[in-house]
Amino acid sequence: MNALRLTGRSGSHFTRVVRIVAHELKLPLELNVVVDLMSLDVKDYGGHPAFKIPTLHVGDAALFGTDNICNRLVELAGRADDPRIVRSGHLTTDLQRSAQELVWHAMSVQVQLIIGVRIAKLPAENAFFVKARLGLHGAMKWLDERLDVVLAALPAPRDLSVFEVSLFCLVEHVEFRPMVPLDDFPNLRAFAKQFGVRESAQLTPYRADR
Repeated sequence: MNALRLTGRSGSHFTRVVRIVAHELKLPLELNVVVDLMSLDVKDYGGHPAFKIPTLHVGDAALFGTDNICNRLVELAGRADDPRIVRSGHLTTDLQRSAQELVWHAMSVQVQLIIGVRIAKLPAENAFFVKARLGLHGAMKWLDERLDVVLAALPAPRDLSVFEVSLFCLVEHVEFRPMVPLDDFPNLRAFAKQFGVRESAQLTPYRADR
C-alpha cells in the first residue's frame, strides 16, 4: 500500500495515537506537519474546517477525528472483524466507556490549556483554565484509581486496543507538556512505562516540530 498521509504534529497526542495504531497495523503513514497552530488557514490543517488535527488523507478523501481515523486504519489493514483489535466501539461496560471518554476529554483539555495559556498567553488564573486544569486532574485521578479494573475487562488475548494507546499517549503527553503533577497518578505512570517498550511507542516520541 502507498503511504497514507496524516496532517498533524509530532508533539500532538491525538496525532500520536494514529501513528501508533498505524505502526501496529503495519500501515505506512507519512506525517505532514502543521507548523503554526495559530494559523487560520484550513489548508494548513489538511482541509479540516475546524482548524484541528489530525486529518487522514486516503486518496482524494479526508477523514477527521482520531477515533474515526483509527477505525479507518483497521479497515484498511483488513482487520475490521479481528477480535484481537479492540476499538473504542467494542467497549461493552459503562466503566470502560466512561474511561475512554475521560481519556478523550483529558486530551482535549490539554490542548485547550496549551493553546490558551502557553501559546495565546491568556492568564492561567482565568476561571475557564482553572476549571479545565482541575477537571484534567480529576479525570486522571479517576482513571488512576480504576485502571486495573478497566484493563482486566478488556478482551483477551488482544494485539491492540485504542483505549490503551490513547491512555499511553495522554500520560506521556502530561510528562511532555506538564499541566498536572504526574506523580499523583502512580498506576498511570506504571502503565505508560510498560506500554512504552512497544516498538510503535519507541518510534513515535513526542518532540517539538520546527
